[in-house]
Amino acid sequence: MFLGLALLLVAGAAAAHGVTGDDQAFLERSSGHQLIVFAYLGAKHMVTGYDHLLFLFGVVFFLYHLRQVGAYVTLFAIGHSVTLLYGVLGNVQVNAYLVDAIIGLSVVYKALDNLGAFKRWFGFQPNTKAAVLIFGFFHGFGLATKLQDFELSRDGLVANILAFNVGVELGQLLALGAILIAMGFWRRSAAFAHQAFAANTVLMTAGFMLIGYQLTGYFVS
Repeated sequence: MFLGLALLLVAGAAAAHGVTGDDQAFLERSSGHQLIVFAYLGAKHMVTGYDHLLFLFGVVFFLYHLRQVGAYVTLFAIGHSVTLLYGVLGNVQVNAYLVDAIIGLSVVYKALDNLGAFKRWFGFQPNTKAAVLIFGFFHGFGLATKLQDFELSRDGLVANILAFNVGVELGQLLALGAILIAMGFWRRSAAFAHQAFAANTVLMTAGFMLIGYQLTGYFVS
């Protein structure tokens, strides 16, 4: 079941940071403060952001306590928020394909981390919290690059982007809640210990597919 879900998510990778045509048209027509609508669009983006969800899934895979989940998700939210706001409001230009390829790499990294690969390969465990924060920066830039493609009105832009970011974080909480509920049922099954290795192998494969998709776009664009 997890294999089918992961492949379905990767099949929609083209829309991982995408904004639909109707939403794009609204964003470009808007001027002044549109806080509720921008917050809604931010939440919608996160809930449908397949690469974000894959990474979050990997992050919480072996976290059993809400305090741990809160700490890691807070670090990811800080990283994501800083670069989203910095990228859009500061007009910091980065290549969207390369950023999204690094986001795919974040999925691969977390899957390998869950599999204990780094400790076996290098003899030590990298700081997982630092990795989540750093990859959070790239996830934020991923969305910023898409918003920079739009002709957004400067009237009310700061407040609207702040509202958009609040929506992104609310959407993250909604998506995370669904993931944790599903994980709770799965962990109580006798098959979880056996399936955990296969699930993270599939997660890693999905990350490599995301990397390949974005690098292909980079070289052919």
